[in-house]
Amino acid sequence: MNQEHIVALAERVDTAAYRAQAIPQFADAEGIGEEAAYAIQAASIGRRLQRGERRTGVKMGFTSRAKMVQMGVHDMIWGRLTDAMAETDGAPVSLGRFVHPRVEPELAFLLSKPLPANASLPEALEAVASIAPALEIIDSRFDNFKFTLGDVVADNASSSGYVIGPWRDPRQDFSNLGLVMSINGVARQVGSTAGILGNPLRSLVAAARLSAAAGEPLQAGWIVMAGGATAAEPLEPGQHVLLEIQGLGRVEFNTTH
Repeated sequence: MNQEHIVALAERVDTAAYRAQAIPQFADAEGIGEEAAYAIQAASIGRRLQRGERRTGVKMGFTSRAKMVQMGVHDMIWGRLTDAMAETDGAPVSLGRFVHPRVEPELAFLLSKPLPANASLPEALEAVASIAPALEIIDSRFDNFKFTLGDVVADNASSSGYVIGPWRDPRQDFSNLGLVMSINGVARQVGSTAGILGNPLRSLVAAARLSAAAGEPLQAGWIVMAGGATAAEPLEPGQHVLLEIQGLGRVEFNTTH
């Protein structure tokens, strides 16, 4: 696929996200494989950076084996985070900028130094300044929240917003912490951080590998969202979303129109 076509599709995806308008799926019709899809994603995020947004990190997707099997893939996917996606813990979140917003519970890493592609688990942990409970707002820009692998990768792995709770000392065992995500006081998802590849640190190692392969190695000060620990829940205005993770605390937001 030539660069002109990649740029045109990146504009289509970026415009859909910017205007919060759904678009038809295009990957199958265009014959887009994973490599081209990531090129579209990079060009789409490049448009955001040109508008003044600042890169803040990486998000991981397909971090459960069941999701990989469902999508017919053998590796995780990843997307790019910017400061415009960040929402404040405890504050209102307007759903007007999303198409099909959903929320999922996650663990976030804050890096104290760059992390190379071939980092081991101990090396990855050494690069972590802090960990925090986090909520990711995912949003496919495609009609009916339906997409192929090429579509979702091109669409920044559905990454749209994130809310980070209080940062905590990473020198604790966070591999299997119980968590509950509630909406309006009712538990909607119950799980464990072990739902993220058996240990969220494995997701950080994968993020280092995938990001470096794209020529964008993980940097000091970046946030890495480790991936959903449970299934996502749909969002609508008038909801209070709360995530509590054992030993790490809570993170929350309220939805508005």
